[in-house]
Amino acid sequence: MKKLLYVCLCLWVGIPCAMAQQEITQELQQKYTQYTALSDKIWQWAEPGYLEDKTSNALIEELQAAGFQIQKGVGAMQTAFVATYGTGSPVIGILAEMDALPGLSQEAVPFRKAKFVNAYGHACGHNLFGVGSVAAAIATKNWMAKAHIKGTIRLIGTPAEEGAGGGKTYLVKEGVFKDIDAVLHWHPGDNNNASPNSSLAYRVANFSFSGLAAHASASPEKGRSALDAVEAMNYMVNLMREHISPETRIHYVIKNGGLTSNIVPDYAMVEYTIRNPTAQGLEEIWQRLLKTAEAAAHGTETKMSYEILAGLYNLLPNDILAKEMQKSLEKVGGVPYTAEEIAFAEKIRQTVNAQTLAPISSAQTVRPYTTDLAFPASTDVGDVSWVTPTAGLSTATWVPGVPAHSWQAVACNGMSIGHKGMMNAAQTIALTAQNLFKSPNLIEQAKEELYQRRGTKTFEYKSLAGDRKPPLDYRK
Repeated sequence: MKKLLYVCLCLWVGIPCAMAQQEITQELQQKYTQYTALSDKIWQWAEPGYLEDKTSNALIEELQAAGFQIQKGVGAMQTAFVATYGTGSPVIGILAEMDALPGLSQEAVPFRKAKFVNAYGHACGHNLFGVGSVAAAIATKNWMAKAHIKGTIRLIGTPAEEGAGGGKTYLVKEGVFKDIDAVLHWHPGDNNNASPNSSLAYRVANFSFSGLAAHASASPEKGRSALDAVEAMNYMVNLMREHISPETRIHYVIKNGGLTSNIVPDYAMVEYTIRNPTAQGLEEIWQRLLKTAEAAAHGTETKMSYEILAGLYNLLPNDILAKEMQKSLEKVGGVPYTAEEIAFAEKIRQTVNAQTLAPISSAQTVRPYTTDLAFPASTDVGDVSWVTPTAGLSTATWVPGVPAHSWQAVACNGMSIGHKGMMNAAQTIALTAQNLFKSPNLIEQAKEELYQRRGTKTFEYKSLAGDRKPPLDYRK
């Protein structure tokens, strides 16, 4: 009884309660084997975007057993789901990703050994991401039930983060985040870091050109080459690079250049990805890109059409939430290595192509808090961050120096180093959620910061992918 009164008193006066935090940490430590076994199952399955059926069901079963109410197939995506516990405000959301990457199948060993040729592998650690987030949500829910905390914890299962999947954009369009007061997330990495950062807005599109086929030698004058149009577009875009901001990124790949060299290609297609620090800047680059495509078609007497495959907003950092995440991460700490793990790390680092590598011991440390960090890539978490205050962290699930989207990352994600980082992330998110439930004023401050960064209190979300529906077959 005295313990219960002490806990309630701590919560009532808003004083951080070490006892309640310790209970969350102990619960997660006690369930270490349970959660790591689940992450290993998902690592073995390695399911691609929108096809994460076994993975989604396994996460749902874990949440249902813990007392969460489940809504399946959200946003017309079979593997998307929302798991909810509690009622009323505040509503804290936790993101859970689950898809794998193509061509990166790998054993959990420090040398290249594919499990299956050309198969998928968890090179971005989403097997850890999904399970770690579920573990955090359940630990938070158990604390809420025990301490009679008013509010709602909501785990959002988000499919197809990789490539042109953009799963979260369709959940935002569906209104999944409209009543959520704050969102917490994490991502596997090679360091422990909760500093806020921005990312690049992003759009992917296919440009198709249609011409006239003809014998390339006997009657070339009768043909109009669609491949010429693609090459003309690419040439103009490459000239344009001199006249764009240095932060802008433009990448392309010719996906169809014709069937054989002695036929004038009557069809060709090129895929473009463009990125810019802001959605407005992205739109300006997009309009210039369209002009090059139109000019290429005009100059080669072909016809052009395009299809937008995906579009993502830049990530809006939130300093208020990030500072709370940093405090929790510093309490949890970094990832210590055993002698066997050090040996694994030393061997796998020999396979990494890098001039310098952070010391292995850096996995045990938490990076100092800093602001104004710019992540030179893109994420569909960006769309979430424009509609609700959002904060995330990374933990050292990979050996320091191991890059994302590599076979080395797959190996780390399937063994004890990845497990330890996952459980550190679960503890950090659960402790941060606990602090937000106990201090609603922090959420209000985070909302005010969002309004300032967005430039408006009212915001009408419009997907940068336009009216496109979820590309459920993009990995088939």
